[in-house]
Amino acid sequence: MKATVYFTKDITPEKVVALYEAMGKKLTGKVAVKLHSGEKGNQNFLKPEFWKPMIDTVGGTVVECNTAYEGERNSTEKHRKLIEYHGWKHYFTVDLMDAEGPDMELDIPGGKVLRKNLVGKNLKNYDSMLVLSHFKGHPMGGYGGALKQLSIGCASTVGKCLIHSGGKVTDQNVLWENCAEQDAFCEAMADAAKSVVDFFKGNTAYISVMKNLSVDCDCCAIAEDPCMKDIGMLASLDPVALDQACMDLIYAATDDPGQKHFIERVETRHGIHTIEAAADLGFGSREYKLVEI
Repeated sequence: MKATVYFTKDITPEKVVALYEAMGKKLTGKVAVKLHSGEKGNQNFLKPEFWKPMIDTVGGTVVECNTAYEGERNSTEKHRKLIEYHGWKHYFTVDLMDAEGPDMELDIPGGKVLRKNLVGKNLKNYDSMLVLSHFKGHPMGGYGGALKQLSIGCASTVGKCLIHSGGKVTDQNVLWENCAEQDAFCEAMADAAKSVVDFFKGNTAYISVMKNLSVDCDCCAIAEDPCMKDIGMLASLDPVALDQACMDLIYAATDDPGQKHFIERVETRHGIHTIEAAADLGFGSREYKLVEI
């Protein structure tokens, strides 16, 4: 059965809410809102003011986890300061889910690479999750969308090490000389994403914004400026279909002079393999119908 992906060319806070309402699923209980709060110096991430109407609609708590690389988000103290500096705490309650250990372990039966995923322990405090993604390129994964938010985004520092290393190491000090082969890394991201989807038992919804389309992620302190024109926003209850639809719109933008540069970033990192692996794991479909609102 094909998933439904909703699409609008209008990129406004009000249209984000309209996309959520179009999905017809009301997230209940305590709602975690997973988004990318931005590395210090990054110019492309979507600011708190843009997301405010949507987060207010669900009464959600913004959730993040510490990183596993150098920067202003790789320790709880620095990360909290940056979250405040970027204005998130001015508008929202923010939960740094792995601020204190121990991490929560999620089993991944039938995982392609990983058998467990380690996430911030505070994930257990939430009944549902709204994933708000800024769709863009990524220097390691090729692209960043809903699947990356579910996997790398929800993983603790140790969990990020496991994903990047294909389950080999848990120490960020030795991570970068023990990175997994690229396809294994993509498959590990799919494994980790599945574990979070399974944890919420269908109580999830996903919105992706195709704006500020740089080949670099919001995790980059020094990122390339956007190379493509803004495309629009999409929403789905299926994160695999959502990422696939975003990529299809990139490939369809043949008149955009920056398209080839963006696609080169995705293809040289085998980014589509994350979507392939996720579909193969069975928690989403690459087949969808696009409904414009």
